[in-house]
Amino acid sequence: MRHLGIDYGSKRVGVAISDEEGSFAFPYKIVRNDMELVDTIHNICGTEEVGAIVLGESHDLSGKPNKIMGSIEEFKRNLEAELDLPVYFQKEFMTTVEARGRGGKEINNAKKVGKVVQVGADASAAALILQRYLDKNNNK
Repeated sequence: MRHLGIDYGSKRVGVAISDEEGSFAFPYKIVRNDMELVDTIHNICGTEEVGAIVLGESHDLSGKPNKIMGSIEEFKRNLEAELDLPVYFQKEFMTTVEARGRGGKEINNAKKVGKVVQVGADASAAALILQRYLDKNNNK
């Protein structure tokens, strides 16, 4: 079964997709976070024959939900209401920073990273979130 991974951001949403066996996650695309986001995700799920969605669950350094988590929970409810697919949370921690680092850039300060690298990192962060979920569930 193919899974869709989502790294939700207030402006951009990174999207990743797994292989058909649900073993490996790959960056897929970056979409705009706008009024059509749920429809966009719905279309991707239909085109790619997705069977489940994995959404990054965002927390601060102390492990408490951060300021965007309320929006993520609302987005999850909207996905569940509009799509006939299960939507799972996967804890994410510093995935965007890690994704930027995998792009070959040294990360000492997020402001030093170029905009192109930041945007590309959104889909890579989604792939990291999805891969963690797949690894955890495939090892059960």
